[in-house]
Amino acid sequence: MTFTTFSKQTNQYKLLQPRPQWQGESLMDAGIDSEDANMLDTSAETNILNNSNRGRVAIFIDGSNLFYTALQLGIEIDYAKLLCCLTRGSRLLRAFFYTGVDRNNDKQQGFLLWMRRNGYRVVTKDLVQLPDGSKKANLDVEIAVDMINLAPYYDTAVLVSGDGDLAYAVNAIAYKGARVEVVSVRSMTSDSLIDVADCFIDLDTIKQYIQKDSNSAYNCRSLSNTSV
Repeated sequence: MTFTTFSKQTNQYKLLQPRPQWQGESLMDAGIDSEDANMLDTSAETNILNNSNRGRVAIFIDGSNLFYTALQLGIEIDYAKLLCCLTRGSRLLRAFFYTGVDRNNDKQQGFLLWMRRNGYRVVTKDLVQLPDGSKKANLDVEIAVDMINLAPYYDTAVLVSGDGDLAYAVNAIAYKGARVEVVSVRSMTSDSLIDVADCFIDLDTIKQYIQKDSNSAYNCRSLSNTSV
């Protein structure tokens, strides 16, 4: 298993200016069972994101981009496994999932309910029908704004997307002293995004640890510390 890191000099701003205390609730217990937390191999080879220098982590997932990435990989994502893989060994601040929605799609609404109850903060936008008949919702602005606004509260941002339109926001975050990891498939990731990231992780190298088992399903369950 391989992943790419870039030898950038540590930003001294991080050493001089400690992050302000986050006042929101922790998501460490939001739907992640103990068996989920131990589902990954703890060896150095598979535990690729276990980095003592990551500090507090915030995750930003472009749902549409990840959907097409999973199609290319030929897998279905298990989002409980994905969250464990991206946060393992680090303290989680927030895990955001951005997606377009069809209000009349009951299956999608059930999936998003599961996501909210299992550790994700879901950000949605209604799908807009394009002239060619297809439907799309672009959430690049929402992702960029959230990444920049929360930058004072995290040390590492994990961006699950290959969209080059987010490169400017990633570069802005780097100037604020945060570290940025980009997670996607290399063939679907913009060079401009990789160039401004501190680390690039190819999903193809970890797909066996984040794919859904054939007998697993997204069953909603109530959590006392999570509001829908």
